[in-house]
Amino acid sequence: MQGRHIAVIGSGRIGRAWAIVFARNGFTVKIHDASKDMLTGAIPAIRESVEDLASFGLVDESVDTIVARISTCDTLAETVADADLVQENIAEVVEAKRALFAELDRLTKPDALLASSTSGLPASTFTEGLEGRARCLVAHPVNPPSLVPLVELCGAPWTAPETLERARALYEEAGQKPVLVNREISGFLLNRLQGAVLDEALSLYEQGYASAADLDTVMRDGLAMRWSFMGPFETIDLNAPGGVADYASRYGGTYRSIAGTRVPFDWSDETLARLDAERRAVLDRERIEERSRWRDRRLMALLAHRRSLKDQD
Repeated sequence: MQGRHIAVIGSGRIGRAWAIVFARNGFTVKIHDASKDMLTGAIPAIRESVEDLASFGLVDESVDTIVARISTCDTLAETVADADLVQENIAEVVEAKRALFAELDRLTKPDALLASSTSGLPASTFTEGLEGRARCLVAHPVNPPSLVPLVELCGAPWTAPETLERARALYEEAGQKPVLVNREISGFLLNRLQGAVLDEALSLYEQGYASAADLDTVMRDGLAMRWSFMGPFETIDLNAPGGVADYASRYGGTYRSIAGTRVPFDWSDETLARLDAERRAVLDRERIEERSRWRDRRLMALLAHRRSLKDQD
């Protein structure tokens, strides 16, 4: 990938975070949004976020230098004209994505990568009829990508292998941690893993085994302590003297037994209302945005800590 020009379509939270990801790693970024109000507020919101990152030592240049690489454009054509990568972040509506990608295929240079941030729609649902469909893919981030580096790359059956190779190289250059989803699957990888944990947590809550607060504690002060720096496979590999095979021989029967007693959660209104009431008792609805900003600052602190340990790893 010779060029370093990125077009970000959609200036909501995900789009603004993507702009930061690329700009702080030296890319030139142009942003477009169909809403003029959203577009007007994009740069001030981005500056505030970069200032937060700088306060935790998570950027290597001045705030002004990073923000100066980002500009807004009134038209889609101007935004994508010289883009090497287009990162789309519009609503999860397949018809809207299909229409936008048809425009992107027409307006961009032939070798530009066309990537969607969709969290659930396979690329095949909105790129099939395009002349340049071989350069289209999903690049699913974790919210916000400026703080959580994972990005899941998943092509349609017609996506060229070269497209995925180029995309992986570009996202790595942008400081992200790309992983390849070998074939299309609903929810990709992260949401399926998250969904499995969430399903069991909701089921245990519904059956009355524990309060929501205690189940959150199990994750926050239990599993998440290890999972913040290694995955489940490395976890079990280290949890038995003989590695994975030894772990399976010791505990496989227990997990098979647990699986046999699992009760899937059907997202019942009654249980969700009870859960919402329990959460509202500890966090007023009006304070959710404030708590979200607190979460982002905690993520920044964790990133700063991980950065300080990088050389030791």
